[in-house]
Amino acid sequence: MARRDPLSDPEPLIRRVYSYVAYRIGPGADAEDVTSTVIERALRYRSSYDPGKGDPRAWLLGIARTCVDDHLKTRSDLPLEDANLSGSHSEEDSTIDRLGIAAVVSRLDDRDRELIALRYGADLASREIGDLLGMNAAAVDVALHRTRERLRTELEQSGYRTSAGQRVIRAAPEASA
Repeated sequence: MARRDPLSDPEPLIRRVYSYVAYRIGPGADAEDVTSTVIERALRYRSSYDPGKGDPRAWLLGIARTCVDDHLKTRSDLPLEDANLSGSHSEEDSTIDRLGIAAVVSRLDDRDRELIALRYGADLASREIGDLLGMNAAAVDVALHRTRERLRTELEQSGYRTSAGQRVIRAAPEASA
């Protein structure tokens, strides 16, 4: 199979990587720095890309996962920014919701946080998540369902509005494609 340049169309890839990174560590300068590190590594190792092992998006998100893990080793907080929390309540309520949800998400184990970030941050389908994590799509669907249920329960026990929590964990339609 002929090798192709995984970065031949970088703009959508960079946006996808930034979305994933921002979902994991919060938007802003840190997410931009980590995204830059991802792209730098991708440029340095682009000759190692094997299209037979997956598409460029999956390859780049694999690099992003490593970079995020490296970044998180130096931090203890896990901010989760706005994930469709718009509604009839005020900006103050939205901020409180985001902080509460971030606190609840930070109590999830690493695997659950990673599943949420890949599904809703990177907007990957179950099959794509499975390819990255070495799971089949059905196992990813089950794991995501259980993670969402744990998150919903934690939100309710923490006193945060369930409707806001449901908007966050149902921010994107489920897809196994």
